Amino acid sequence: MCLTSSFKPTVERTVRPVPEAVGGARTRVFIPSREPGGTMRWLWKSVDKMRCLRKRTTLPLLGLLLTSLLVLNLYMEDGYVLEEKALRDTTPHSPSSDRYVHSFRDLSNFSSSINVTYRYLAGTPLTRKKFLTIGLSSVKRKRGNYLLETIKSIFDQSSYEELKEIVVVVHLADFDLVWCEYLVQEIARKFAHHIIAGRLLVIQAPEEFYPSLDGLKRNYNDPEDRVRFRSKQNVDYAFLLNFCTNLSDFYMMLEDDVRCSRNFLTALKKVITSREGSYWVTLEFSKLGYIGKLYHSRDLPRLANFLLMFYQEMPCDWLLIHFRGLLAQKDVIRFKPSLFQHMGYYSSYKGAENKLKDDDFEEDSLDIPDNPPANLYTNINVFENYDAAKAYSSVDEYFWGKPPSTGDFFMIVFNKSAKISKIKVTTGSDDRQSDVLHHGALEVGEKLVGTKKGKQCSSFITIGEFKKGKVEVQDVDRKIAFNIECVRIVVTANQKEWIIIRSISIWTTLPQSQ
Repeated sequence: MCLTSSFKPTVERTVRPVPEAVGGARTRVFIPSREPGGTMRWLWKSVDKMRCLRKRTTLPLLGLLLTSLLVLNLYMEDGYVLEEKALRDTTPHSPSSDRYVHSFRDLSNFSSSINVTYRYLAGTPLTRKKFLTIGLSSVKRKRGNYLLETIKSIFDQSSYEELKEIVVVVHLADFDLVWCEYLVQEIARKFAHHIIAGRLLVIQAPEEFYPSLDGLKRNYNDPEDRVRFRSKQNVDYAFLLNFCTNLSDFYMMLEDDVRCSRNFLTALKKVITSREGSYWVTLEFSKLGYIGKLYHSRDLPRLANFLLMFYQEMPCDWLLIHFRGLLAQKDVIRFKPSLFQHMGYYSSYKGAENKLKDDDFEEDSLDIPDNPPANLYTNINVFENYDAAKAYSSVDEYFWGKPPSTGDFFMIVFNKSAKISKIKVTTGSDDRQSDVLHHGALEVGEKLVGTKKGKQCSSFITIGEFKKGKVEVQDVDRKIAFNIECVRIVVTANQKEWIIIRSISIWTTLPQSQ
């Protein structure tokens, strides 16, 4: 049985979700802007009726759609047209971003905010822009509630100076207003001084701004209640992102059951500084779900609209993979140790057990390597696709090469020179413990020059020797007077075994102004 939409727009409030494409075809969808007289109400009801008719026949459905679009076009003077191609037949593990580039070009201009009137449940609008906004969306759980613990962890793990640069925005996204009122009272009682200081806001997007959550597509064979839950969650996050657009320079998404590492903001700033001048869409500080994902605030309108457009297609963390790829960040950029840990034991979906833990999490985040952007070169014979970049990546992959000879090298050339405090290189793996570098040296270089094989340094200084396949050198900035432009691993003796470079971790020194 199909139900009519509960969407109830007013003259002052309009939300603009994109209706689903019909039959997988490319559909022209006209989306009105502010339109008095209940135009959006009529549109949502028409779309809901189409869901019912889809099961009976195709031709009447197409006729109704075309008629609806024609009528809407007559009444719209300032509408706009969006080409939509539905995200069908996709998997979260191997997103085919190229398939959607054409339609996403339209979305790249979709930088305006969603027209939603928010309720301030606690706190007032900010008077100045902060460095970082931390966003949390929370709903009533059947078992357990961790929101207060999460907020407490954010504030407790930050220094007084760090607190000046952050604002926490909590979106209470449950339609149970009694529960929301109770939770607001608890938040106000425990964190009153943070609310007064402008470090904590609690907001709500009213239910009438939500699209219909009935009769949604049953992708991935999910049960109907699961589809409803994850679709609403996408809209919850879209409204949260939309609200946070102009509050700060950067935005961090957390879930409402998370524990933070100590001084996580300082670690974040260090990573952001080290990547100045390089392109990135998403930096990840946890490998779990929608936890610890960092964005430029300027990208929030597009991300909010993207989640809203495809709210019924797939879970939010899968949509993030597509969003990142469509904005031309091909690879994951993740940092270890993780700065945030999942602590909830019961899921917000039906109270199911959820024991997920990030085994890369460490309580003290100040020791996080930031691996500044660089190009990597090696003359060691690479095995299959275990290329050099994987040794410098933070994902769980590595470089694997065939037996090296004396004089072979593995070199990192930074995009810009850096002050380095520590370098750590680990070779071999748990299941291939013999594939280590048995004899090697660690060098740093300066005076970058161009050669036929690319850029490299003209002079190097040895700072460490490999022992049992590892090398770690601390206080590099105190031992080396110049800014480092290259780091090189040199093989100093032939070996019969293959070589795995599992990880290269580099810690830079923040400028004095930081």
